[in-house]
Amino acid sequence: MTDPNVQRKLIEIMRIISKSDKPLGARLIADELQNRGYAIGERAVRYHLRILDERGFTKKHGYIGRTITDLGQKELNDALISDRLDLVITRIEELVYKTTYDLREKKGNVIVNVSVIDKRDYEKAMDVLKYAIDAGISISPRIRVVDEDSEEDDIFVPDGKFAIANVCSITYDGILLKNGIPSTPLYGGLMQMEAHKPVSFVDIIGYSGTSIDPIKIFINRRSTSVLDYIESGTGKLLANLRHVPGSAREKAREVMELAKESEIGGYLAIGETGEDVFSVPLEKGKAGIPVIVGSNAIAAIAEAGIPVKAYPVSTIMDYNIMKRLE
Repeated sequence: MTDPNVQRKLIEIMRIISKSDKPLGARLIADELQNRGYAIGERAVRYHLRILDERGFTKKHGYIGRTITDLGQKELNDALISDRLDLVITRIEELVYKTTYDLREKKGNVIVNVSVIDKRDYEKAMDVLKYAIDAGISISPRIRVVDEDSEEDDIFVPDGKFAIANVCSITYDGILLKNGIPSTPLYGGLMQMEAHKPVSFVDIIGYSGTSIDPIKIFINRRSTSVLDYIESGTGKLLANLRHVPGSAREKAREVMELAKESEIGGYLAIGETGEDVFSVPLEKGKAGIPVIVGSNAIAAIAEAGIPVKAYPVSTIMDYNIMKRLE
C-alpha cells in the first residue's frame, strides 16, 4: 500500500503532466510542485516518476520528459474528491502527527514554513527578518537558512536562491496532540491589531476545502501591514485559529505557557468554551485558540519590496538545529 503522502504527490505530478501539451521533465515538475506548496526537489520527483512509469500511468520519452497515459488519465479522473479539495488540511494533519517536540526534554521535530528568496536580496531580507523577529511578531526567534541545491531536511532550493525555514504555528497543534489534547486548525486569517493588542479577525479562510494555504493567499495578496504594526502598534497581522475540547481548555493553557520556555510563543488567548473568539463563532463545547503565525516575518520581507515565495506548513525540522539570528 502506498504511503498517503506519496500518493498525493503522485496525483499532483500526474495533474501537472496532464495539463501540458508536451513532455515534461523532472526540473519543470519540481518547480511547479514548489508553486503548489510542496518542498520537493528534482531528485525526489524522479523517484516518484519511476513509480508512475512502473504503474503505467506515465510514459518516458527519452531525455525529453514524460506524458500521461490513458491509464494514468483514468487514475487521475478517479482520484478522490476529498483528496483534491482537502489538500491543505490533509498535509496539516500529517505534519501534526509527525511533530515530536517534547516541551520538557526540549527536543524533537517542529513544523516549519519555508520561504525562497533570491540570493541578491540576502542581506536586505535578513535585516528585515531580524527586525520583524525582534519585534516579537513571529512565534519563535529560531530559524534555519538553507542554501541552493541543498535537499537537507527535505527542502529544495533552486539555483540562485536561498530558503528561510521558520517555525510554523501549526506546531502548536502537534504539541497539543502530543500532550493528549486534540486540536483542530480551523482558519487562517488577518487579525486587526490596535495599540499592540488584538481586536478582531477581519478576514478568514478555512483550512478545510482549499488546495492553497490561507496564509499563503494573504501573503500573495499583500493583505498584511506588519511593518506598520511594528512602527505604530496598529495593523493587520497573519493569525490562525484552532479549537480544542472545552474540557481540555485549562490543560491547553498550561501546555501553551510551557512552550514559552522553548521560545515558542505567539498565542493570543484561549477563548471561553462555546464563545466567539475575536468575532469568529465556535462550536458548542469547543474553546478557540488564536495564534500569531510565524509567516508574519516573511510577510514583512514581502512588504519591504523583496520578492519571496512562501510555502507555509511545509515540512518538519529538528528544532535544535534552528538558531536565533545574531
